[in-house]
Amino acid sequence: MDKRPIGVFDSGLGGITAVRELKKIMPNENIIYFGDTSRVPYGTRSKQTIRKYSAQDINFLLQNDVKMLVAACGTVSANIQKEVVDKLPVHFTGVLKPAVDAACKATKNKRIGIIATPATIKTRAYGKEIKKIIPDTEIIANACPMFVPLIENGYVDKDCQVTRIIANEYLQPIIEQKVDTLILGCTHYPIIKEMIQEIVSQDTTLIDPGVEVANYVKKYLTENNMLNNSDKHGYCHFYVSDNIESFEAHAGVFLDENISGDVDFVDIDKY
Repeated sequence: MDKRPIGVFDSGLGGITAVRELKKIMPNENIIYFGDTSRVPYGTRSKQTIRKYSAQDINFLLQNDVKMLVAACGTVSANIQKEVVDKLPVHFTGVLKPAVDAACKATKNKRIGIIATPATIKTRAYGKEIKKIIPDTEIIANACPMFVPLIENGYVDKDCQVTRIIANEYLQPIIEQKVDTLILGCTHYPIIKEMIQEIVSQDTTLIDPGVEVANYVKKYLTENNMLNNSDKHGYCHFYVSDNIESFEAHAGVFLDENISGDVDFVDIDKY
């Protein structure tokens, strides 16, 4: 048994979708979450800046004696260097590979769509991983730069006309190309999953990276005898690099629980 916490990080609120799924399938696990709310979004930054930010995020979580690191951020997952991951003292996973594996299992017509931040789309990382599994897959990828700021500012109701207008534009290529499986390549996007599903139709399978990475984490911890088998519910503590009150309000809604008092500020530049 390993009671050390799982370390999860993201540029802001998006990684909360992964935390929600982790808590659902492993309620005894302890979780420490860092949301880099002062520097969100990562998806419009340069590759060098993304790597610098993610290194600081990782360094902070390692100071908290975590047993595993989860980059609940599609942008970090697509840009982090293998040599960096290989040197880490604990196991690391991003959301990319678990999401790709699920998409390849789900597709029937071999037409897989990917929506993500501009920085993620630019790497073509999702498409490369998909083609390793199904070489003749047709990849339809589209960047959605406005989704993260809209979600971070609370424009998330399925009937929100501002978000819906932008979503209709972003998802049109996905609809036109008749994809049957769509990867939500940023962990913010499942927060507006209901709206996305309505626009692309119920026949399109949506791949939620939070769900898939949570399943991966449980499998890894189980296989390596690292589960927390305590009979008590695990704790979840949050750290942010900017406004605590705003994070408490929005994250609490997505988690469907009051997290007031469980959020602290951290000066991430020190790491």
